Amino acid sequence: QVHLVESGGGLVQPGGSLRLSCAASGFTWDDYAVGWFRQAPGKEREGEPCISESDGASVYANSVKGRFTISRDNAKNTVYLQMNSLKPEDTAVYYCAAGLKYSDYVPVRVGDYEYWGQGTQVTVSS
Repeated sequence: QVHLVESGGGLVQPGGSLRLSCAASGFTWDDYAVGWFRQAPGKEREGEPCISESDGASVYANSVKGRFTISRDNAKNTVYLQMNSLKPEDTAVYYCAAGLKYSDYVPVRVGDYEYWGQGTQVTVSS
């Protein structure tokens, strides 16, 4: 049975940092691409990941470029989202998702992702 469990969300001041974790069971992260999606208050979940990664290649939304990065710990079967220089507009529920890997393509569509976590709240406020 597949499970993705996110953790690490919370309240942070503007300019601060957070690291979200997404631990997997039932599959091996190393075999999958990862995407992080977010849903801001009062809005629908975004249709594209704010950041996605597959085999070392990453795709970033302009809003997070230079501030967010993805890393993996295969021994723990966990992926991480490092968020720096956080802004109030980064406030959202963050979802990790796992999708199949493709050659020369980093998944950037909701339909590319097969497994989803339950989400973790990130609030950026002073």
